[in-house]
Amino acid sequence: MKSLLFISACGLALTGLAACAPTTPPTARVALDCPRDQGDLTLSSISADKKTCLYSSHNGDQVSLRLLPVSGSYEATLTPIEQELQAEVGPPDAAKATAADDKAGTAVATASSAAATSAAEAAKQAAADAKGAVKAGDQKDKSDSDGDTDSDDRGGDHAHIDLPGIHISADDDKADVNVGGINVNAGENGATVRMSRDVRLRGEAFSAERRGFRSTYILARDDLKDGWKAVGYEAGGPKAGPITVAVFKAREGHRHDVSNDIKRLVRRNGGV
Repeated sequence: MKSLLFISACGLALTGLAACAPTTPPTARVALDCPRDQGDLTLSSISADKKTCLYSSHNGDQVSLRLLPVSGSYEATLTPIEQELQAEVGPPDAAKATAADDKAGTAVATASSAAATSAAEAAKQAAADAKGAVKAGDQKDKSDSDGDTDSDDRGGDHAHIDLPGIHISADDDKADVNVGGINVNAGENGATVRMSRDVRLRGEAFSAERRGFRSTYILARDDLKDGWKAVGYEAGGPKAGPITVAVFKAREGHRHDVSNDIKRLVRRNGGV
């Protein structure tokens, strides 16, 4: 599970880099451009001011596409949305008794929707390093008082890697991974994925300044309300605003097609 977690996290870093760069510069958007259909997503409604569009999929996934002004910074603008999504977690007594690996695996499947090959190779190397650290720790810790190394002395898996751009802390069923601006925190209650990076705006492919951003937030748990398996957002646009945010709620954790459709809606409206 942990090695897959590393690969999935790294894959997010290169999502969308291969997209063709349009030749016209972006203008400040005042209304959303909401196509009737975007892949598996179908438009349900548009607000009167055209700053909110609702989409749904045939599997019951829901997407709220929003155009938001920036107040202070885009990070501050996104904070209330994270709080909104965290409120989707049900009370403790409503948690389902599911194995921790299955919970973290939901986020792994979601986060790996558009993993790039080069990032995956780097992540595999990080996972190999982590595996080596685990084996070394086992060999050191499983010696008993008699000086032998029987299997009864084996403890849980522990891996702590601190390399340039790669920071991994894993203990048994918990893992905290930071790779290239991506943070994946997985534990007994599920997993949280965060990614944010600076990007060039549409028509500024050769600009030295990256005036845009792209951010991803995924909360995957088995105790989400109303039977959701994952909630989160994909956001992008000029740092000064307005920004485009697609807030999603998914019935299944593993939906590559819907995840890509959400990213296309954000790129279309955010100019990134």
